[in-house]
Order: sequence, then structure tokens, then C-alpha cells
Amino acid sequence: MSLSRTSLAAGVALLALAAASQASASAFYLQEQSVRGTGRAYSGEVADKGVGSLWWNPAAIAGIEKSEAVFGLNLIQVNSKVTNNGSTITRPVPPAGVTTPIGGAGIAYDPINDGVVPNGGAAFKINDKLSVGINVAAPYNFTTEYNADSWTRYDALKSHLRTINVDGVVAYRVNDMIDLGVGVTALYADAELTNALPNISPLQPDGSQALKGDGWAYGYTVGAQIHPSSSFTIGASYRSKIDQKLDGTVKVAGLLAPIPAANNFTADGQAKITLPWIANVGARWAVNDAWTLNASVSRVGWGEFDAIRVSLPGATTVNVQNYKDVTTYAAGVDWQASPRLTLRAGVQYDPTPTPDVGRTARVPDGDRMMYAAGATWAATDNIKLDAAISYISFDDTKITRDDLTATSSTVRLRGDVTGSAVVLSTGARFSF
Repeated sequence: MSLSRTSLAAGVALLALAAASQASASAFYLQEQSVRGTGRAYSGEVADKGVGSLWWNPAAIAGIEKSEAVFGLNLIQVNSKVTNNGSTITRPVPPAGVTTPIGGAGIAYDPINDGVVPNGGAAFKINDKLSVGINVAAPYNFTTEYNADSWTRYDALKSHLRTINVDGVVAYRVNDMIDLGVGVTALYADAELTNALPNISPLQPDGSQALKGDGWAYGYTVGAQIHPSSSFTIGASYRSKIDQKLDGTVKVAGLLAPIPAANNFTADGQAKITLPWIANVGARWAVNDAWTLNASVSRVGWGEFDAIRVSLPGATTVNVQNYKDVTTYAAGVDWQASPRLTLRAGVQYDPTPTPDVGRTARVPDGDRMMYAAGATWAATDNIKLDAAISYISFDDTKITRDDLTATSSTVRLRGDVTGSAVVLSTGARFSF
């Protein structure tokens, strides 16, 4: 039996940054970059002002009255269940192979770990027209874990991802009607990805494969806000795709005869993917002194995540992903309940970009609805305290994926996924 190191590494890297599944936005993108925004389901951020909206629009700090700083923490609590529904494995036993149930634990409870997502930033007023800012976010940041005997083990065990996204922004107020902004993005990613490998005989214990890697990548963001009147703002922005690379090591262990011992190895490797572009359009309308209506539409270019390219010395493997572009819709309202208290609420529809055929246990994603509420308390003229809560309901979905493993076994995963999430957010904004 001949196995290449490239094919072994490819099985590990099928995740490569696709670690966070059912969080608060489609696939493995997290929206928790503004506590204020969470309270209205992110419906008005692209058209709002201040450093709290920098993730959505670099023009948000143009013409600010004072320099500002913001910090937020978002606790994501996920309730999920992934259930086996007839998954099988066919091992290459002559003459025609032997097909058996995968076996192991048939239900995985809460494989998606709870997590804390921070965000922060600052904007500095240079003069009445020019401002500069920095925004720090964690847009792709989660962990999924299955038990070693889970029915998902040949597809996914541990998927650990941490990212840090830093935007440096310059914004300019052209006149009373037009604000412009541009930013440079640096994204650092660190990942650990593991899954099991079946040996030839079902009586043999599983082998394992793992990838650890990290790396920096770069992009840009641009945006504008138009103010037709003092009560109405239209915002638009574009965040570029990012070509991400993970440099690290690939390790394969536990493969037994008749598989040659040389197929257990540790080697340097690299995984390459393209993270999506994001285009936002939205508006805010202050109906009167108390009520402001918000609406936004976002197009996310998940079609860029078409494949994962894995390289080891002398060879490259391409793993097709077939994600699709999606459009997200959100609407919300702000109510100035008193001079110091603002209440808000919002709703968002967010479809999944994952394909119905080929969806994996690593990203058991489904369409979702988000329902949110929040508040801001102006503690002083220069300090505002934000809090928000959101509930995310996921449509029931299915895992349907056929893979030929590096040990020449055919794994047919069939499973059912249910889930929901609650996000608790708190933060503060300071002006100086």
C-alpha cells in the first residue's frame, strides 16, 4: 500500500481556519465587534458614528467631536447536538472492501465550545475634518471538540482557532454631507486541527493526524457615509478578501501494518485559504428626538473560500470546499428613553454559505435568525456603558459528506445538527 505524505496532510488541513461553526454569523465568522451593535443585531453600524463602528465602516470616525476609545467583551454560549444518522466506513479489505457502521459515540453534545470574544479600538481627532484610528477584533475565533470515540472522528476531533485582526484607519470629512475612510488590515491566525485516521482492520485502533500552524495576512477596508440631512445617514463599506497562510507542522501517528511504518511522520507544511470579502450597505433615520430606525444589507463573498490548498515539500493538494456567497439582512431601532438611557433592539437573518452536499462535522452550519436587545447608560458626559443580549436560533441541518481517507478507506458521514446560542455583551466607550 502506497500513501503520500501530501494526501495525509490534506486530510488534516481540511479545516484550516474553518474552526468556528455555529457562532453568531455564518460559517466561521463572528460578528461580535461592537456591544452597541449587538443590541440592534448590527443593523445600523455601517451608518453610525464613532470608534464602535470601525469594524463596519472606516468612515465612522470622520468628523468626530472628541477622541474616543472603546472596549467590549462578548460571552458566547452555544447549545448544540450532532447526531449520527447511518454513517459508514468502507475499508480496503480485498476483494471488494468491507463496509461497517463507523461506530463509537453516536451523539455529540455541545461540541462547539463556549467562548469570550474581546474587541477594542481608539480614534484620535486630528482636526475638525481628519481623524485616525485603530480597531482590534477577533473575527474568526472559536473551538470545536469531539470525543476521541465520536462518530465524527475521521472528519473532525479538535478544531482550535484564534485570530487577531488589526485595522489602522484614516477618515476624512469632505463636507457636511460626505465622510470617507480607508484602512489597512493585518490578520494573525493560529490554529490546531486534529482528526483520527482509520487503520486497515476494524480491530486495530485508530491512528491520528494533526496540523499546527500560524501566520499573518493583509488586506484593506474602505467606506463612506452620506448625510442627506441631519437626521438621515447612508453608509457603505467594503472589506477585502484575505489570502491566509498557515505555516507549521503536520504529524501522522498510529498507522499500523500493512500500512508502511514510513507513513507515520512529522513534517513542515503550509495550508492556504482565502477569507471572504464583506460589502455592507445601511441607513439610520432619526424619526424624532427619541426614535431612530436602522437597516442594513451585507453581502459576504464566501465563494472565495473555494478550496484549501495544502503544501508539503514537493507536492500540493487541493481540497474543494464549494462555499457560496450569501446576503444578510438586519433591522433595528434605538429609543432614547431618557437623557442618559438608550434602549435598542434588532433582528437579523443570516443564511449559511456551507453546501448542503459536502457539509462537514467541523462546520455543521445552518441558516439562522438573531434576536437582540441592548442598552447604553451615559454614566458621565465622557463615559458610556453598553450592554446587550442576543439569541440565535439555527435551522436544523444535516451533515452529508463522503471522503476517501489517506488510508484508502471511504467514510460516508450522515448526521443531524440542532443548536442555538446566547451572546452576552458588555463594554464601555470613553471620549477625551
